Amino acid sequence: MIQATGIEKSFGTLKVLKGIDFSASDREVVSIVGASGAGKSTLLSILGSLSRPDAGHVLINGTDIFSLAEKPLAAFRNREIGFVFQFHHLLPEFTAMENVLLPAMIGGRCDAAVKERARTLFEDLGVAARMTHKPSEMSGGEQQRVAVARALINSPAVLLADEPSGNLDSVTRAELHKMFFTLRDKYGITIVIVTHDKDLAAMSDRTLEMRDGLFI
Repeated sequence: MIQATGIEKSFGTLKVLKGIDFSASDREVVSIVGASGAGKSTLLSILGSLSRPDAGHVLINGTDIFSLAEKPLAAFRNREIGFVFQFHHLLPEFTAMENVLLPAMIGGRCDAAVKERARTLFEDLGVAARMTHKPSEMSGGEQQRVAVARALINSPAVLLADEPSGNLDSVTRAELHKMFFTLRDKYGITIVIVTHDKDLAAMSDRTLEMRDGLFI
């Protein structure tokens, strides 16, 4: 599902990624761990096409994503890749449902089938009672679950998560971790997670450790 080869990335004179090779199979959950500054988030950003590498290729579901022009790449990202970050980035003036539907609206889809998928995601994630609530009316864990629903609304092939539970208490964090695997099993998605959480890494199908811009 994901095949990255020879990924290099520098910021000025600082070389952050030094020729990374990475792959993730269909429906696999892969955790990437390592100290701060190892290059984990930079790699995840490149896998998600949010940042371009200085060298190397990234194929997602057979598409060489950086061979695409900007508009086709943006459309591919919207359709095939979901993102979850440590901070939920929900828009405060919109309800939970409106936040979840935004990626579909951007992709030119907001029909009855999309709205039904949104309702199903809210139920699967245990926040059906919060559909009409704004972020300020929800707990941190509920907001993050809504952010996960937003990431999945367009039925992406890949979900990329950067420290998704880093801002949550231990009980909520454990619930979120289990939820990722339930979603993988139900929706058949490939999930790549950057995390410092040893428990989440241990639950994954595979864990890779980064140090100084390389896997060890």
